[in-house]
Amino acid sequence: MTTFGTPRLIADIGATWARMALEVAPGVFKQVERLRCAEFASFDEALSRYLKALDAPRIEHAAIAVATPVDGDQVRMTNSPWHFSIEASRQQLGLDTLVVVNDFSALAMALPLLGEGQTRQIGKGRGQDARVIALIGAGSGLGMSGLIPADGAWLSLGSEGGHSSFSPRDEREFEVWRFASERFGHVSFERLLSGPGLRLIHEALCLKHGERTENLSAPQISRRAIDASDARCVEALDVFCAVLGTAASNLAVTLGALGGIFIGGSIVPKLGSFFDRSQFRSRFEDKGRFGDYLAAIPSYVITDEQATWIGASTILQSQLSSLSAVPGGVFLSQLRQALDNLSPSERRVAEWVLAQPRSALNEPIAQIAAAAEVSQPTVIRFCRSLGCRGLSDFKLRLASGLTATVPLQHSRVTVRDSVLELGAKVFGNTASAILQVRDQLDADQLELAIDMLSKATRVDLFAVGHYGGIAHDAQFKLLRLGVPCAAHVEGRLQVLVAKKMRPGELALVISSSGSPQELLDALDSAKQAGAMTLAITLGKSPLARRADAALVINHLEHVDTHLPMVSRILHLLMVDVLAVGLATHRELYLGRGIGESAKRPKTDPLRPRHGLSTAMSPMPAISHRLSLDSSTEDKA
Repeated sequence: MTTFGTPRLIADIGATWARMALEVAPGVFKQVERLRCAEFASFDEALSRYLKALDAPRIEHAAIAVATPVDGDQVRMTNSPWHFSIEASRQQLGLDTLVVVNDFSALAMALPLLGEGQTRQIGKGRGQDARVIALIGAGSGLGMSGLIPADGAWLSLGSEGGHSSFSPRDEREFEVWRFASERFGHVSFERLLSGPGLRLIHEALCLKHGERTENLSAPQISRRAIDASDARCVEALDVFCAVLGTAASNLAVTLGALGGIFIGGSIVPKLGSFFDRSQFRSRFEDKGRFGDYLAAIPSYVITDEQATWIGASTILQSQLSSLSAVPGGVFLSQLRQALDNLSPSERRVAEWVLAQPRSALNEPIAQIAAAAEVSQPTVIRFCRSLGCRGLSDFKLRLASGLTATVPLQHSRVTVRDSVLELGAKVFGNTASAILQVRDQLDADQLELAIDMLSKATRVDLFAVGHYGGIAHDAQFKLLRLGVPCAAHVEGRLQVLVAKKMRPGELALVISSSGSPQELLDALDSAKQAGAMTLAITLGKSPLARRADAALVINHLEHVDTHLPMVSRILHLLMVDVLAVGLATHRELYLGRGIGESAKRPKTDPLRPRHGLSTAMSPMPAISHRLSLDSSTEDKA
């Protein structure tokens, strides 16, 4: 049996219970514990309690399924006061990887892996291979999801279909709808198909029959219905199952779920033969002209209580595989595994990095060496022992692997958003885009770009439109480092400037789309003149293909807005990466102070060349020592 290097924490967090376990091998769960959520003030407190009680080595990776939509770093439980940040919780719990997903998205990912003994078929029908699969389940609320086959894998759908409007099918359901409508206004399927919904149905039926309503919980109603000890409870559960059949039927035809529909949640799997005899399947197939279509779709009750864990584990494994395919993926785990192969002095560096990885990102080599009580050459040997070219490459891979959460998603801003929601979405979308570009960084191209920049005798920067400001920002940063440079944002002059460039000089072209003709012409002219060419642009764009090196930013905003907000921030950050990379390159490899310039021609970096004016007014060259410490700021 294949086992993991270290156990993985898998959890399913609902409104009432938090179920946790350690996965020691694929599908093998140990040390299972069930905690009542109300007994803990926060998500972190509940998980910390479980982790502290474990008889196991350090946990590196975790996957948490939560009963709420997950859209970005901030998670707010729908039916619980818990609210947490994924990244803050990852750090608080000491995890390398924390994947947080919606519970029904996790359950959906388990469906293709479930076999005999883990499901029970209701009615007839036979699922077709590699076709859409639907999922529905009632518990504290009503969850819906689906799986779409794509290139040999599955894509899980996020859905809030439980809030679609309920329509009654008979007189009894009409009375229930009227009762719920008078109390709540809008009546969704979730209003009836949930624990609170079963109680609502029971109360409505008691009123319909002129009976006193007992304050029964959903489990009590289910138990009395199953043992047939209470006629009104039997009727309530019968209505519940019939309405569930309608909701499942709607979902199946909406998704085209020819692969089958699965029923999960905390209610139906406990109903046993009552559900098998109920109106669920007959209502599911009762679709008029589409009756035969529905009759061919099989329906299954999920009976395996670990199914959500299986799906969460599948998503975690996919995330880890994705991270391991890029530089820095699961880097801390790889570092731990390499400890035994390091020399004693290199091991001291490794142990210091593992103890405070984020400090390792910011500290210069001298401080890292002093903290680990080794020499600076030992730090370089340590980096190369891990397959890195040097400290800069090591820090890049470390940064890529530190925050391993499910990629943040784009949240659409709507006119209904409050000012607070609007602000949160704008910040969240920007953070998401930054993390995505960070994870796509190409170490080889970045190293080549910094090398070209360090060797260039002069840099000419080209940009148009909104990105002219980025070229000016790059000019200012390079001037601080003593690099002769000028920004050119006037399209009619760019080709003239590029034609006058010389071998050993660098043309740095900045463009979001990578397609403006004036920039392409300028780059081609610079190459013909013998200059090096570097682009910061969209991957696979004409500009990226023609340049000697390209730093890719795959974030192209909708052209109709004419407001490239996020993409400009991404391009500014890439300029910062180049500036810090150049400064680090000088300190590590040229033996100079960071602010000292390389040997270059003694020319005024802002003096017009070849009779052409620059985009900025002449000003004295600025000499400033750039610190890698995060406290350094430009003061206006």
